[in-house]
Amino acid sequence: MTELKVISHEGNLVTDSRDVAEMVDKRHDHLLRDIDGYKAILDQNPNLRSDNFFIESNYTAGTGKKYKSFLLTRKGCDMVANKMTGEKGVLFTAEYVTKFEEMEKELKAPKVLVLTDKEHLMASMKLSLEANEAIEQHDQRITNLEETMRIDGGQEHILNKKGKQVVMEALGGKSSPAYKNMAFKVFSAFWRDFKNHFEIPRYGDLPKKKFEDGLRFIGMWQPSTSLKIEIEEANNQQTIDEVM
Repeated sequence: MTELKVISHEGNLVTDSRDVAEMVDKRHDHLLRDIDGYKAILDQNPNLRSDNFFIESNYTAGTGKKYKSFLLTRKGCDMVANKMTGEKGVLFTAEYVTKFEEMEKELKAPKVLVLTDKEHLMASMKLSLEANEAIEQHDQRITNLEETMRIDGGQEHILNKKGKQVVMEALGGKSSPAYKNMAFKVFSAFWRDFKNHFEIPRYGDLPKKKFEDGLRFIGMWQPSTSLKIEIEEANNQQTIDEVM
């Protein structure tokens, strides 16, 4: 007895009528005659479709001539088996039930992709390129974030405090005449220099990554020469007034 072959055809699992005929030890043309009879009966019922059981097909013989055949679905095999008795019917039923179940399991099973060495290398290179691109994009996002992130409230407070200290020292202290008469002017000059140096509209817009540079600028700041002279004159005037 031949082995039954089950294949997938247009979304259906089917087997060839030639294999079925050989399995049940029947001439193929006789089996075709039986199937034509089954189809005629099925097609008379509007609720049934014969192509759910038997799908018309053909095959080419060695002479090059085409001959009629059928592809049998599981329902078609059921119908053929129901007309058979004895050992051949039992063996045929056992065979087609087993083969259809095996094919159903194979179709449902996850496919394991087997790659050649070249395909594996290409896949690895693609993954590597994608990973490098992802890293570059991540680094770019970090760079953009660093460029746009501004100092926080705590850092603003530190800059403001340090700025007041350096301006107070330049004026000669809070009790100095220069502080009383020129504090606003010197503070304005200091913050103007700070903003001009870092090219920002207000000191709170200082980029976070330049916070240390901001502290360094404050520590090194000195009033301009003209402003120093004004401060010195303001403080000296108080001394002259006291002497007189």
